[in-house]
Amino acid sequence: MNHPIETITSPSNALIKSLKSLERKKGRSETGLFLAEGARLVEQGLEQGWKAETLVIASTMADRPHLAALANRASAAGTRVVQAPERLMSKITHKDNAQSVIASFHQAHRSLAALESERDGIWIALYEVRDPGNLGTILRTADCAGAKGVILLETCCDPYSFETVRASMGSIFDMPFANASFEQFNAWRQAGQMSLTAASVNGTVRHDQAPFGPRAVIIMGNEQAGLPEPIEAACDTLALIPMRGGADSLNLAQATAIMTYEAWRQRNFQ
Repeated sequence: MNHPIETITSPSNALIKSLKSLERKKGRSETGLFLAEGARLVEQGLEQGWKAETLVIASTMADRPHLAALANRASAAGTRVVQAPERLMSKITHKDNAQSVIASFHQAHRSLAALESERDGIWIALYEVRDPGNLGTILRTADCAGAKGVILLETCCDPYSFETVRASMGSIFDMPFANASFEQFNAWRQAGQMSLTAASVNGTVRHDQAPFGPRAVIIMGNEQAGLPEPIEAACDTLALIPMRGGADSLNLAQATAIMTYEAWRQRNFQ
């Protein structure tokens, strides 16, 4: 590396304890930080302008050119860079065979007003989604389909949990998202003349015949309970995804992907 790097070897080190605490929501709330694991993911966060508080590199890998370059880049941006043995990397991530790079990033909390003023395009709203893996996968799907943003309604799971960040495969850094109540969100989308389409077992039109329109919000419900009746009543369209066979429902992330890609198809994938 081009400069000396701090080395930590003790599991009782204050930094290691602080990073370990980020597995829990309490730790993330108290510090305003979250963890990202893997060189590609960390590099993506830095490229997108997210501020990294700490970068930890496995001692056995620290001299590899691409990791040395990543460390120098992070250090130049004011990030604390340390190296630690693999056993401590595993303690931070609470799993065996941790990746060689871990970073803590500052969380970003956006309001609806902070999302793009240009409302054209596809938006995704999620009502009380509980599974962090689903949320991360939906952020990734939204990113792949060029959605404009994701709105988390009422009490959703923490988008900065380790499981969500991992499942997003980097889209946590690319896909804008905001928290809001349904009332706040509905006023926002009505002011922007945005259609609201829900995937529902009460659907009256097949999902590939739903008129999403140029300003489309797709709203998806809780994994177990779906959408409450008052929210379905506020929708312009209730769409039904066809199913046959023994299963009577799709995984939430799968259903969101089907709806999102249909809305994108109707825009000729533009």
